[in-house]
Amino acid sequence: MWIVELTFTSDPERLAARAAHRSRLAALHRDGTVRMAGPFADDSGAMIVIDAPDRQSVDALIAADPYFTTPGVTIAQIRNWHPFLQ
Repeated sequence: MWIVELTFTSDPERLAARAAHRSRLAALHRDGTVRMAGPFADDSGAMIVIDAPDRQSVDALIAADPYFTTPGVTIAQIRNWHPFLQ
């Protein structure tokens, strides 16, 4: 399992790209790849929990979604996570 943490600014391009990004995450959730995703309460960023076998798979998912390179969106960190409760 992987955690992708994003930070946001108020750049209008980010807000314009958000609907397509959320639609893509919803499709990945339906197939089980994205387990959870959502913004922090203060909208300073977001967290995405991805069920992927390796970092290369996470990088491919990120590369396929232009939101991750949209002005106003920064990937703060990508971490491998081993939850013991699900």
